[in-house]
Amino acid sequence: MKHALRATIVASAAALLLPLMAISADAAPVPAGPDGGAAGAAWTGTEDGQQQYPNVFVEWDVPITMSDGTVLKGNVYHPADAAGRPIDTPTPTVLNMTPYTKLVSNVADSAFAIPGLGDALLNVFRNIHLDGTPISGFGELLNAAGNGELRNFSVDRQLIKSGYTQVVVDVRGTGFSQGEWDILRQREQQDTVETIDWASKQSWSNGRIGMSGLSYSAINQVQAAEKHPPALKAIFPIVPGSDLVDDVLAPGGGFGFNFIPLWLSAVNGLKWVPDLASIAQGKFDFQWLKDRQADPFGYLDVLMSAYTSPNLDSLDPRVKSMLNDMSSDRAGWIGDPSQITIPTFVTGGWHDLFTYSESKIYNAISVPPGQKQLLMGNTYHVTSGSEAGFPGLPPRLDVLQRAWFDKWLKGIDNGIDSYGPVTLRQQGGGWITQGGFGDTAPAEEASRYQRMYLSSQRSGTANSLYDGSLTSGANGDTDRLSVSMGLTTLCSNDAAQGSAGVLSIIDGCAKDSRIAETNGLTFTSAPVAEATTISGPVAVHLNTVQDASDGYWTVTVNDVAPDGQSTVLTSGQIMASLRQIDDANSTRSANGDYTDPRAFTSLDRQQPTVPGEATTLDIALSGTEGILQPGHRLRVDVFAGNFPKGLPILPMLLDTGLKPQHVQLDPNRPSFVNIPVRGNTGW
Repeated sequence: MKHALRATIVASAAALLLPLMAISADAAPVPAGPDGGAAGAAWTGTEDGQQQYPNVFVEWDVPITMSDGTVLKGNVYHPADAAGRPIDTPTPTVLNMTPYTKLVSNVADSAFAIPGLGDALLNVFRNIHLDGTPISGFGELLNAAGNGELRNFSVDRQLIKSGYTQVVVDVRGTGFSQGEWDILRQREQQDTVETIDWASKQSWSNGRIGMSGLSYSAINQVQAAEKHPPALKAIFPIVPGSDLVDDVLAPGGGFGFNFIPLWLSAVNGLKWVPDLASIAQGKFDFQWLKDRQADPFGYLDVLMSAYTSPNLDSLDPRVKSMLNDMSSDRAGWIGDPSQITIPTFVTGGWHDLFTYSESKIYNAISVPPGQKQLLMGNTYHVTSGSEAGFPGLPPRLDVLQRAWFDKWLKGIDNGIDSYGPVTLRQQGGGWITQGGFGDTAPAEEASRYQRMYLSSQRSGTANSLYDGSLTSGANGDTDRLSVSMGLTTLCSNDAAQGSAGVLSIIDGCAKDSRIAETNGLTFTSAPVAEATTISGPVAVHLNTVQDASDGYWTVTVNDVAPDGQSTVLTSGQIMASLRQIDDANSTRSANGDYTDPRAFTSLDRQQPTVPGEATTLDIALSGTEGILQPGHRLRVDVFAGNFPKGLPILPMLLDTGLKPQHVQLDPNRPSFVNIPVRGNTGW
């Protein structure tokens, strides 16, 4: 009787509210520009203003039993009344699945929940401005924390107080959950689907589920949406990936050396932190302890094998499985965003760990623009949302997420579906909105692809190992330019990217390639005559010669200012032996040149090079958006190696012999960058 009465009240309330919502839709301002105009200001006011409920009530370590009997643990955050009691009204529910233990989320949430302190700290973080200083990257790190990144990572109490229930769950094998960590593969994906179903059927849920979170918690949002759980209605993934091998594990075959070990160590260290409250109450979960003993290292031993096995035959089979495109492990890490049919707001950055996938996820999603959104900043993994909240800049991430869920989980017509749909920070410029990006750009925004040829003619612009040129027409150069592995890439944008952005606080490395270029080949164009936009994926076609059976190549495309500063716009890398291209999943420009040559990156397709013979390589660089201002130049940098962002596994590193590698300029086999441009370059 009680439940029937509650249902009647809820239905009556809905009947009263729907006409009001229709009225507000007519009055809702239409978003204009990157900041959303009056609509963006309204979204900010909604998130920052007084909320419907004054408090939050937390249920700690709620057990959630999976179909195989494994018990996950989740914290459930309820809207609460003035007395701190959870409300009786069922609400939409926002789920965050994390491997970093919900204890970390709780610590962050608790610190920012202290009355007066949380808002004060966030405002300090938002308003620190270090632009123009040598540590502007440190300012961006603090800005990101204040602009919604922390709330998205942990808990957004403003969202909860407005009438949402938020659930934070430790994925299996991490935090306080039982089981062995499955690292985003099939069993963990099934867990996410089952947890969504569980949440939708609880008395405190109205059956409408959204998902939030960044990085790992963004990837599992995308994976879950591909599987169409009926209750999942909208997702807001911040810095998600979709092809995890080519995104971060081993892009182009160069193992993610400075990110993967630290990441694995962090997750494995945190998963051993016990539930002290359960120990004090005499309710300790001994199955949790057995599961930790069964899987103490969580793939750290696999990493050790990758760098201690001298040949492929002696590798741990799990390493081979990760780097074999026919394996079930690999299949679990390759998503298919075209299967997503619910509203999805993708947030990324041009130097994020998952840059290669982020714009591709947006393009593939099977809903109309508006129901899907893409926001790309000039940011790294840990600085997402650093530019926000001021005129001309996008709203904060927590503001956008609130507006997104209000629209798609509550049905409030607030105009968020008219935002963007593609909101981009132009490197070298400001924020813009577009109708699409790359393949989805409308005709008036589409770029034309142009070859720029590598030439041995001196440009006089670089203090590099060899200072070559880029020419708009084919040239007859026949030189052989040599480069060896070195350590100057320790001070590079790729090193900052591979550290998840931690090293971006060193502006002299992250934002200027001149130190790295001292051990690289540079090829620089004439200055552009007028502002020139570079928009879309980029590909470099190299004619190479190895002195061994393998080589490791890295290329970047840079914006060179008149004062010589060389700023990376995008980068890519490949092992010469893993050069075979998956044409079915690659794209080409109208002239047949690759724009996104997607390599198989698979050991079972390895093709050793023949020392002394020419080998053609097609290298994919992540999609990018930049603007060369008048007088600026385009540059391609070529390196032999990419330490510490990437380091080949030991058997492949030994195959290179650490010998010099060569770019062979040959008019019959030209080397060039296929660059997407708009504007009169004057080249």
